Amino acid sequence: MTNHKGNFLDLLKANECQIQLDLPATSGNGAAPAIQETEGTTVLAVRYKDGVLIGGDRRATAGNVVMYDRADKLLQIDEHSVLAIAGSPAMAYEMARVLEHSFQYFRRSQLQELSLEGKLRTLSRLIRENLPMTLQGIGGVIPIFAVYDLLNEDENGGKIFFYDALGAHFESADFATSGSGSVWIRGILFYQNRWGEKPLADMDEQEATVTVLRLLDAAAEYDSATSGYNPKSNIYPTVKTITKDGIQDLSVERLQEIYAESVETTYAR
Repeated sequence: MTNHKGNFLDLLKANECQIQLDLPATSGNGAAPAIQETEGTTVLAVRYKDGVLIGGDRRATAGNVVMYDRADKLLQIDEHSVLAIAGSPAMAYEMARVLEHSFQYFRRSQLQELSLEGKLRTLSRLIRENLPMTLQGIGGVIPIFAVYDLLNEDENGGKIFFYDALGAHFESADFATSGSGSVWIRGILFYQNRWGEKPLADMDEQEATVTVLRLLDAAAEYDSATSGYNPKSNIYPTVKTITKDGIQDLSVERLQEIYAESVETTYAR
């Protein structure tokens, strides 16, 4: 027997396993129609001095078509956790609903909050159960899960976790990105965190917000599936903070001020 060293995908390929969806045929040869699914990108999270700041653009695409420019990719799950989605919104919204109900059921039935490890494993299970759709090439979701751990009283309780398509989760100490635009900004974040004037973890909310908005604009410049600030429709990215006091949305008025002072002005220099 061939040793695939625990690589599940290689094992499937070696045994010629195929996963097919039961789709109606539309052509004379019985071939199933191609599905042009809606996808959403780009999201990122940074750990700043008060917790986690998480941001996402608003564009949802299907191939080269912009389907929607007001998508919400930052989904609040409970008072101290947010799911940032990249990939299929249909699957991601369903995962978010299941997570929210699971956390509520545990809290009401056990009279206590589900542990952080329990929350991470619940999301891992949902992503793993979506594997057949992912292998089929549709319905893939690669989220970022950002939380504030209230049990960490001696230090910043902000934590960032990212996942792979099989449901494995990894903790990121400083930042995480996901989506098609993430390839353009991951290196910038590393540079900023290591050689910038101030590490991400030492930034205040204003500095972290400026950094996130600038990076989303950079992603939009090189990735057609990502939208930054849309001046024609006055659409701004979504930004949330997660601290010990809970989750706060940055208002449109606050984002307008930051763009005018620290983002749009850079183009005039």
